[in-house]
Amino acid sequence: MIEHGRQNRKVAAQAEQIERDLGSIHHILRRPVETAFAKGDLTVPQLAVMRVVVRREGISLKELSREVSLAHSTVSGIVDRLERREMIERKPDPLDGRVSRIVPAERVAEFVKERIPAMTQGPLIRALEKATEAERARIGRALRRLCQLIEEA
Repeated sequence: MIEHGRQNRKVAAQAEQIERDLGSIHHILRRPVETAFAKGDLTVPQLAVMRVVVRREGISLKELSREVSLAHSTVSGIVDRLERREMIERKPDPLDGRVSRIVPAERVAEFVKERIPAMTQGPLIRALEKATEAERARIGRALRRLCQLIEEA
């Protein structure tokens, strides 16, 4: 009984450490992207809106408001300002002309599709280049296995 409790504490401590490590990795990989967005002089709510618009291209204002958990009028104002800055566009919904769909401007979509993956993968690639082939294989297997275990739980 005591051994079981000790084992649970060890597993809990290990889970905490893994969570911290994964958080640190995520932060390091996102840092170049966040720096690039900061150069765009976006407020936190504007950044939240841009992230959703890029992820869910062709989103309605109502859906966008729900996604970012802000009032419809607030999101409408944010969209207006981002549209004036030519970062997003409103396009008519092909199925319902009364509704507009919000999409990222072409330059923003290009940045997100081409530059962001390069920026986030850069630190990871540089780190993996320092590892041996065997270490890279072990890291890959361990991460895939962790994903499987989490999905099964």
